[in-house]
Amino acid sequence: MDKKQISIIVLIAAVLAGGIVFFAAKKKASNVKQIQINGLPESTTPANNGNVSPISGVACDNWNKRTFAVMQPADVAARPLAGLSQADMVVEMVAVYGSITRLMGVYGCNLPEEVGSLRSARHDFVHLAKSLDAIYVHWGRADIEEFKSVLNSGLVDDMNCNDDAGKSSGKYCFRKEAVGDMRGVDTGYAKFASLQEGAKAFGYRLDSTNFLGYPHQADAPIDQRPAGGHLRVAYAKPFDATYDYDKESNSYFRTWGKSADTDRNNGQRIAPKNIVVMIADAAPIKVGEQYVNVQIGDPWFDQADSGVAYFYLNGQQYKGTWKKDKSKPESKLTFIDENGQEVKFVPGQIWVDIIDPGQALKWTPAS
Repeated sequence: MDKKQISIIVLIAAVLAGGIVFFAAKKKASNVKQIQINGLPESTTPANNGNVSPISGVACDNWNKRTFAVMQPADVAARPLAGLSQADMVVEMVAVYGSITRLMGVYGCNLPEEVGSLRSARHDFVHLAKSLDAIYVHWGRADIEEFKSVLNSGLVDDMNCNDDAGKSSGKYCFRKEAVGDMRGVDTGYAKFASLQEGAKAFGYRLDSTNFLGYPHQADAPIDQRPAGGHLRVAYAKPFDATYDYDKESNSYFRTWGKSADTDRNNGQRIAPKNIVVMIADAAPIKVGEQYVNVQIGDPWFDQADSGVAYFYLNGQQYKGTWKKDKSKPESKLTFIDENGQEVKFVPGQIWVDIIDPGQALKWTPAS
């Protein structure tokens, strides 16, 4: 081997070594743990058989209609919220770094007469609404310049009750008189009959064709259910939540702060049949900014699109992973068990809590 050949080999080795160092440094700098999920092909057929909600697996007249993903607050002054007992799915996560949470109730199978309070759009929820093929309803939006273009792009069919989108969405929402400790920002509400009217007026598609759903299994027989169980999801107080498993109903009674969580419409206890706790890194969206960015696979700010998840159904805790392809806003938020298969929920509401790795999560099974 002559000197020229040796020089070429040394040069190639140096380039490869430099590349390895570069990518290792880049991975370290991101401080994000990527979980690779292999061997789970993307489904092209509906996850459920029959005329059932693709989200909750419950039979209903609206099973093939588009859902409405509605932004709702967690502020104590706005509690109790209206409509949540009838949501097919609820997604809860921090909206202000290290403190305030916000919720997105997804309504389809059962549409309550009214829903509220309504609050502003946040970027972390937009691609989740898109993934569910939902019409996104909110009152205003976070004041982030990069976020304006996302909502204005038409990526998601949205209805902004604050009317700055120029679509006259505001006439389909209304303000109620403040009661108790309720503030002005907590008084925004909407009736689903009006939201449906508005969606039709905007030319939005009303039939759901793009979301194939979550798979389901039957409830465990009552003699195979545990006598109880307690779950604590330690958001910052007073946004922390606990859930107590009820054997008879095979659901989890939710306590918010120190109070039983109920629906303002009907006084019914909030009691999801399934709980998902996703672990995802969170940080201020930019230096000096209060708004948070949660690493859950959005295509605008995230590096991570997978992570650890815990699932609670039939009174048991299961560990697995979550995955959402950040290259596609419409990609399904997928939940995967330890065997690499998609989690099968029991029919009923799915409640998704997304927490930072630094926040406490504790499951205490029945003794």
